This record gives sequence, structure tokens and C-alpha cells, in this order.
Amino acid sequence: MTEIAREVAQRRTFAIISHPDAGKTTLTEKLLYFSGAIQMAGTVKGKKGGKFATSDWMEIEKQRGISVASSVMQFDYRDHVVNLLDTPGHQDFSEDTYRVLTAVDSALMVIDAAKGVEAQTIKLLNVCRLRNTPIVTFMNKYDREVRDNLELLDEVESILKIRCAPITWPVGMGKTFRGVYHILRDQVILFRAGQGPLDEVEVIDGIDNPRLDELFPLEIGNTRMELELVQGASHPFVLEEFLAGTLTPVFFGSAINNFGVREILDSLVDWAPPPSARDATVRAVAPHEEKFSAFVFKIQANMDPKHRDRIAFLRVCSGRFERGMKFKHLRLGRDIAANSVVTFMAQGREQVEEAYAGDIIGLPNHGNIQIGDSFSEGEALSFTGIPYFAPELFRVVRIKNPLKLKQLQKGLQQLGEEGAVQVFKPLNGADLILGAVGVLQFEVVASRLANEYGVEAVFESSSIYTARWVTCDDARMLADFEKQLENNLARDAAHSLAYLATSRVNLELIQERWPKLQFHATREHAVTL
Repeated sequence: MTEIAREVAQRRTFAIISHPDAGKTTLTEKLLYFSGAIQMAGTVKGKKGGKFATSDWMEIEKQRGISVASSVMQFDYRDHVVNLLDTPGHQDFSEDTYRVLTAVDSALMVIDAAKGVEAQTIKLLNVCRLRNTPIVTFMNKYDREVRDNLELLDEVESILKIRCAPITWPVGMGKTFRGVYHILRDQVILFRAGQGPLDEVEVIDGIDNPRLDELFPLEIGNTRMELELVQGASHPFVLEEFLAGTLTPVFFGSAINNFGVREILDSLVDWAPPPSARDATVRAVAPHEEKFSAFVFKIQANMDPKHRDRIAFLRVCSGRFERGMKFKHLRLGRDIAANSVVTFMAQGREQVEEAYAGDIIGLPNHGNIQIGDSFSEGEALSFTGIPYFAPELFRVVRIKNPLKLKQLQKGLQQLGEEGAVQVFKPLNGADLILGAVGVLQFEVVASRLANEYGVEAVFESSSIYTARWVTCDDARMLADFEKQLENNLARDAAHSLAYLATSRVNLELIQERWPKLQFHATREHAVTL
């Protein structure tokens, strides 16, 4: 086994997905706490005391208690290197979440046990299914009154179309929550609120142990009855089915009370897959290959407001990265000397000396790197599967102070490149147009323009119905199209040509009139059309 293969085998790279308010950011923090990466776990609700959740650093996130940017955290746990990506929970940021899910090997799905399966959970699971991503499920908030346990499992199976294999099972709920029964170990782990990672956990062996009847006879009696039903009706845990993305191990607990967190960490280390091969245009790239390769799945501007920085997040796909090494930026055909590459702990960062497949590293840059760009030690590899989606909502941008036009253009260019919003510059020189999947994206852009670029912008409604990226093999025909329909055409942040349709009928008519042109609802990030 080579050193690279050994290092790859120790990597685990996963994303946390959930509907808003299911407890995802709290769980993220508790995973860091139990791994020893942070010493004190503040909660989202403790924000007045300045203890912001580690992964929420943007001003609007602190104000609202929501995650709108994907954060990356790396930590060590049980001789493994874990890369944890916290995704935006809000549906308006589904594009950013989709891109994050292209960079991970497994996912942790958090469900609010009082609410069950919610809309955003369905969307995100469908994205995971496109790649057969293995999923671990955590039923959260058992310190409160929640839904019936069997009902929750049935809902996951029927709505999300994934088989459930309970690993732990709750004993009681809310005020009578006593702990969980670990089915595989035949042990009851007793609940005590706020237990830290170094505190001794009280465990009672055997579900039929008489001591359980002494401690809480009513709850343990109900649990035994439920377990008879569960073990007859649910699926046993089969590792191969989990790795194929068809079966999810289910854990129960309370993230806010630190209960059930250690079991999740252990399951990710024991069962989740190490980095696997990645598809590129010419071939699949194996993680243990000698030569370094990576792709950009995210760009974030101004993570550190003092430095006005711009970080490209790279998922390493193969080989070994070493500080100071040179590799090729394949889209530009240019060599990069990587002297100041960083790794992350939410807002904190440190210099990377080395990295292997599965690791997420940050490359500071000045605007020459785009989402979907690929890097390698020479071979022309372009990693695929990171698309832009046609936006569903549009706004015209007006500026309150015309003297700040330059800052507005710079701000929107950077926010467009990082995927916070799609920016269209009309060919006829009219005002810039923003496209988004959800309304909250516009609010975030307005907030960031004000806080990071000092620009007060007003977003007005637009008559645009949808956008389509346009390509054609015939350069002359494309030039004629641009000339004739200049008032309906724009270029996005990657300079790709887009047709801005005013209605569905308008789009269909244009497609009929120009049958040799291709109108795309998505475009690959790596390709400038």
C-alpha cells in the first residue's frame, strides 16, 4: 500500500443536509466539539452572548440564525482526517448545496423529529440520489415532544424512497427521554443533558436487564414493545446497501444536549466510504494516483472582511498536494505556484503543508478562478458534473449613488463568480440583471453589497420569465443572432451568452425561428460556452 493510498483510506468527506431549523448548524458544532476540534460549543440560540455557531460567519447569518454559505471544516477523529461541509439549509440556496454535494463522498441527513420529512429534505435527498451518495440519518430533538418513532421511519421510507435500518432506538421522549438502545451492541445508553466528550457515559447491558425496570419501567416497557415491531418490520444494516445509497442507518438523539453525537461520528468513520474515483472528460481519476488533480466547487469572497480576500474551494481528487508545488490551471492553460493554500475551521484557517484526495483546500486568488475549474500536474483533465441552473426569479439592479457604480460592478462580478447569484450584463448596455432560485438570495446580495462593498443597491422587478444559455457550432449564425436580438441577450459572470425570454411562448417562438441554435437550461461550470 503506497503512502498516498494509506492517506486516502483515512479520509472521510461528508456534507450535512437538512431542512431549515432541523438543528444542522448545532449538530455541526457538536461534531467539532466531540472530535476535540473546538473546546466550547456555543449554540445558535446563544448568539446574544457572542457565541455564534462556528459555521455561520456572514453578517446576515448572525442576524437571522440561518446558514446561507457552505462552510468547510477539517478535523481529526480516531486517526482519521474528517472534512465536514455544512450546507445552506434554506431552499433558496439549493444551487450552492448541489455544488457542495458534488464534492463529498457521503452525507449526514438531519431530521427534526417533531416535524418529520420536510420539503427541503426531499430536494436534497434527490440530489444525493443522482450520485448514489451514502446517507446517515439523525433524528434530532428527542429532548422535546416528537412524532411517533415508527411513523417517522415509515415517512422516510415512503417519501424519500430509502430503506431505514435503525441502529439506535429512543427510550421515551421530551421530559421522559431516558436515552437510546443501541440495537447492534444490545446496550442502553442513558441520557444526561449536556454531557461533554470526556464525560463518562452510563451504559446498561441488555434490553431485558432488570435495572432498566427499576429506573424507568414505563418507558422501557414501551421501548421493548416498539422494538419487537421494529425488528420484525425494518431492515437490518447491510454495509453494501448503505454504500450503494439504498439504505440509511438511523440514529436518534438531541444535538443541543450533546446526545447521540459520538455514535454519528463513529458511524461515519467506521462505515462511510473513503474518497472514490471522479469522472473527468477523458477518463475516471482514481484517488490513489501519484499525480495531483482537483476541481473548484465553490468560491467565497470576503470571508475575512479585513483582507477583502477571495478563496476558491478545491476538492482534491488524486495525488498529494504539497505547499509550494506547481500545477496547471487547465481552463487558462497557466501554471500556478501554490504557496499560500489554506485549510479551514469555519472562519479560521491555517496554511496547508500537504493534502490528499478527499481533502478540501482553499486557494486565494484575484478573480481568475471560476467554479468548475480543474487543476492537475499537466494532464488535460476537466472534471464534470458541476452545473449552473437557469434562474427562476429576476431583478433589475439600480444604484442609489451613481459614484459607486465601479464598486457595484466589482461586487456583483465577484458574487456572480462565487455563485451567490447569477449576474447578467445585457448586450444593449441596460442595467445589470440578477437571476436567482429564491427571493432570499436577493436579500443576501443586497446585505453583502452594503457590508462588503459599501454599495446601497435597489432591486426592481423584471419582465424576464427565464434565461437560456445559447450555443451554436456556426459562428456566423451566432453573430447574426446576437445582432438581431441584442435587446434580449446578455452575458453572465463567465461571459457565456444567454437569451432572456419574456414568457414561455416567447422562448418557444425564438427556438422555432433559430432551430440550429441550442438553448440550454443548465451549463457546465467548467465550460465557458
